Formats: sequence, structure tokens, C-alpha cells
Amino acid sequence: MNVLFVSDVSIADVIGGAERVLFEESTRLANRGHDVHVLTRKLPRHVSHHQVIQGVNEWRYDVDHSNSLSYLKSTAINCRKVFESLQSRYSFGCLNIHQPFSAFGVIQSPLGKNAAKIYTCHSLSFEEFQSRNPRPRSVAGNIPYFLNIEARKCIERRALNRSDRIIALSGFTREKLLRVYKIPDDKIVIIPGGVDLERFYPAADRTGIKERLNIPGEKTILLTVRNLVPRMGLENLLHAMQAVIKAVPDVYLVVGGEGPLKDRLVSLTRELGIDNHISFAGFIPEADLPDYYRATDIFILPTLELEGFGLITLEALASGVPVLGTPVGGTVEILSRLGSQYLFKDTGPESMSELIIRTCREFKDNPSFQRDVSSRCRVFVEKNYSWEKNVSALETMIAQMASGEIHEGNTGSALS
Repeated sequence: MNVLFVSDVSIADVIGGAERVLFEESTRLANRGHDVHVLTRKLPRHVSHHQVIQGVNEWRYDVDHSNSLSYLKSTAINCRKVFESLQSRYSFGCLNIHQPFSAFGVIQSPLGKNAAKIYTCHSLSFEEFQSRNPRPRSVAGNIPYFLNIEARKCIERRALNRSDRIIALSGFTREKLLRVYKIPDDKIVIIPGGVDLERFYPAADRTGIKERLNIPGEKTILLTVRNLVPRMGLENLLHAMQAVIKAVPDVYLVVGGEGPLKDRLVSLTRELGIDNHISFAGFIPEADLPDYYRATDIFILPTLELEGFGLITLEALASGVPVLGTPVGGTVEILSRLGSQYLFKDTGPESMSELIIRTCREFKDNPSFQRDVSSRCRVFVEKNYSWEKNVSALETMIAQMASGEIHEGNTGSALS
């Protein structure tokens, strides 16, 4: 079957959760024999408008980044032009939309009218914008800020309404779609994200890994990998670490990721007097990420808001590393299935420090208990989450839609 993924991100470089989902679903469908294509915008790092990546054809349209208006206009015109060329050539039976802006160009084309459409919702576009861009203090700044939000809502709503089925990675995202956009309940299907079980697995011996990564071998290692932005809760985690270090002096936190808060976070570790127990690893390349997990005793997820699913949680668990997370979004759905003892009571520093201290002490006092927990984490992910499960569910939906079993107004057989 000919399938087109419509996205605002590229699978050429997997640098975040949206890219990971798109990469795994598109390349695995291609590996199953489907003719798979990705239509996305051309990014500054791209050297061409077309690239074949593990059997997937990625096609890119030009975008004018001069201002918000030129961005929207060039997206609508150029994406539509490339889509119509591709649709005339390949006659895609199914369009799988992953973000709203590229969808803006596709759904207005008459050539896409008869193709079955699936919308995979990672998060709500306007909420992501609000999270990354603090509201301006000036009245003049507020006008374009709120216009941007309303434009995102309008574009996303239109793409959702034009789709025959909507996939949410979590019940948390599903509830947002119901509440914000009033999407009919029977139009939304939950298909959780997955993890590559062959790439992420526990280490037999962590000594060599720690040496290579320059991580102290004698310490209890905590790890968090986040974009260094306010919603990730990293400032709360650093405040929590002040109490953790007093109670567990041999603890050591590695913070992976880049972002605008980096200088503030580094300064905060000095202000709190904990800089000898914290290291900032910067952006961790995909090739090195599995080893960072394997070198870790406990992974910390201090998110304040908008944790739509949390692929990183699955990667840590698959590596045999327990995750302690805030009760936010999709994190609750994953960790509560594993055990309530892995969830902080709230997002505050005191809640974090209390559970981190208790878990560190349990592992230190009883190494066999830590090994049992590690094994339980791995088995949990093997049983419940994998990309094979995710892609099989998506493939079934695509086949049903292409055959006419599912279409707008017909619930068909729901997947979950």
C-alpha cells in the first residue's frame, strides 16, 4: 500500500519524541513491504529536497521563515504543490498526518479529498507554543502572541475535523482532544508509543560504560534527559537534590539536554552548593543515549506540564532503569501500571526528594532488590510496549480505512 506521512519534522535526524514516532512508524511500515513516503518542510540542515532513509522517501518543501505570515503562506502554497505532484505520481491510499502545519497545505488540495486520513496527535500545537514562548508583558507583544495561538488552534482544528480517525498516544491526550476541540469520542483511538527493545536493554557490566561517559563509578547515579525549558521542572529537581545529597551523600545527577535554561540551571547548582554532585552532559546523541541509561541507577522525570506520553520513560524502563516521575500527563498512565511507588506525590521539590531518598536507600541497603526492580522494569516494557505493537495497530487501521471498513461517520472496529 502507498502511504504518505505528513509532518512538520524530519526523520533524517531523530532529535525528539515526534521525530522518533515518525521514524519508527514509517521505517517499520516500509520494512513490512509498504511504499512509504514522508512529506515535510525543508529545514536549514537539509541539503536536498528528497532523501531516501531506510526505505522511506522523504520529500521536502521550501518555507519562508521571514515572519509568521510568510511562514503560513509559503507552507500552504509549497506543501500543496509538492503534495499534488506526489499524489498524481503515487496515488496514496492513506495519509497519516503528524502535525498541523504541513497538513494545512495537504487538506486544502482536491487531490487529497478521497484519500483516507489519519491524524496522529502528539500534543496540541497551541499548548506547545505557549509552553515554549512565555506571554509578552507588553500590550503590543500580546497581540501577535494571541493571534499565533488562535491561528494554531484554527489550523489544528481544521486538520482534525478533516481526518477520518485520530490516534492519541495516551488517554491524557485523548481527553484534551475531547475537551478542547470537541472531537467525537468514537473518532479517537489510543495507540501507545513504543520502544526499540533491541536497542535499549540492561547492561551486564556498567563499569566500562561509566568510564567511557566519564560518570563516577562509585556513585548512585541519577539521570534526567530533557529540553532545558521551564515546563520540564528541572529547577524543582535541583532544589530537591539539595535535600537528597544531605541524606545520600554519594548520589550524582547527570542532566542531559540543551535549552534556554542551561545557564540558569548551572548557576542554581552553585547557589545551592550542589555543583559537585551535578553534571550537565549537554545534548546526548542518539548513539550514546542507550549507554547513558545503562550507566544509571534511577531515571528522574520532573515534568511540570504537557507530558503527552513519554517515550523516554519507556527507553529507561527497557534499559532496566526504574523511573520516578511527577504525576503529569501520560507519565501517570505508564508508571501507575508498573506501580504507584514510582510516582511522586506532586511536582514539588519536597515530594521529589522524599521518594528519591527512599529509593536510593532501598537500593543501597539491598542490591538484590535493585536487581529485581531492574528485571521487573524490563519485563513490564516487553509485555506492554514495543514499536512492533504500535506499528501493527497502525497497519491494521490503515488497511481497514483503505478497504472502506472505516470512514468518516462509521466507527468500524476501534483499536486501543
